[in-house]
Amino acid sequence: MGARDIITKDYMDDAGTFADVFNAALFKGRQVVEPSRLHTMDTTAIGMPYGEGGTKAPVQKFRDGLKFLAAKEDGTAAYLILGIEAQTGPHYAMPVRNMVYDALQYASQVEKAAQSHRRAAKERADRERLGQGEGAVPRQKGHEGPSPGEYLSGFYKGDRLVPVVTLVVFFNPDPWDGPMSIHEMLSVGDEEILSFVPDYRINLIAPAQIEAEDMDRFKSSLREVLLYIKYSKDKKKLQELLATDPHFRALDRRAAVVINTVTNSKLVFDEKEGTVDMCQAIAEMREEGREEGRLEGERSGIARVNKLNSLLIAAGRLDDLKRASEDLSYQAELITELLPDEG
Repeated sequence: MGARDIITKDYMDDAGTFADVFNAALFKGRQVVEPSRLHTMDTTAIGMPYGEGGTKAPVQKFRDGLKFLAAKEDGTAAYLILGIEAQTGPHYAMPVRNMVYDALQYASQVEKAAQSHRRAAKERADRERLGQGEGAVPRQKGHEGPSPGEYLSGFYKGDRLVPVVTLVVFFNPDPWDGPMSIHEMLSVGDEEILSFVPDYRINLIAPAQIEAEDMDRFKSSLREVLLYIKYSKDKKKLQELLATDPHFRALDRRAAVVINTVTNSKLVFDEKEGTVDMCQAIAEMREEGREEGRLEGERSGIARVNKLNSLLIAAGRLDDLKRASEDLSYQAELITELLPDEG
């Protein structure tokens, strides 16, 4: 995993940023997902594919971020499993990748339900066995045992799954040019055939494809990150943004690090400070660039003179060497004569 992937993954794992991206995508900016109600889950998904007999080979995948949400919307409890995939470049099999992640999560829920039913059945059996004889505990109504279908799957008729929602956050100024769905990846275009092939679409957050007015749906520093990335290839618009948007005057340091890494901006700022003035960081970057250019010029000039001196000594032109050290105009003439490609 590269530096960009590590930094963006860490940034999105923050509960406030995580909640913000889902509030923007799912609820158009309404603050439904509260950071305090998010519970981090194990991002390792291990699934046991279903099969009739034989050995089942485990499938293991690692998500970028996964959290469980227990929230209330309009007075109704809502339970969701929220996943994030942070991408710094396009992934041309993203629909399949996310579909596998979500399927493994649903398979895990089915397996947990089955385990719960097995534990409950064992506890009932233990209670009945201990209660045999006088005063035996009778089998309660509703515990007659699972139906054949329930026994086979381990998942009972009344069981329900928790919805899984996965978002792809694209930390890149270019439009996403990968497929958005399974159907877009298929070689068959026949609508009759496709009507029998279940589709799976990805949920994408891509700066280049978000309208400027919709950026205000984001309430955390992710707004500034996405805006900067969106205009990072347009210097004029980027300068206007930084000059007119006060949020960039005191940007969260972690957001500034993400911007610097993803856009390769080479911004200069103190990474120990809590906030960063992006306008000042860009100004200092330019000043440092000018100083570096000046020093590079000096180093290059010294290298040319040293090379000229070596040539003059090798040719035995010691008088020219002495004169060139005292007369810079003559030195320039000799450089043009002996080092035409470096003059």
